[in-house]
Amino acid sequence: MEYLLPPIGTLTTSMAAMSAGVQPATIRDWVRRGILTRCGGSPKRPLYRVADVEAARYAAKPTRNGQRGVNAA
Repeated sequence: MEYLLPPIGTLTTSMAAMSAGVQPATIRDWVRRGILTRCGGSPKRPLYRVADVEAARYAAKPTRNGQRGVNAA
């Protein structure tokens, strides 16, 4: 079951994605890559702090070799 209203100051994955202007898969990728951390919820319905989502949105993202959009030197 999805949260109707998550606790104040937190966002669901869908809400975090809307807030950051990205897809929900990007939020999950940021968590996997250590750019964003969960602050609660359950394994299938995580919650994120609003401030953490905003920080992740503007954080420098690590790149991988061969990734599209990266200029090769």
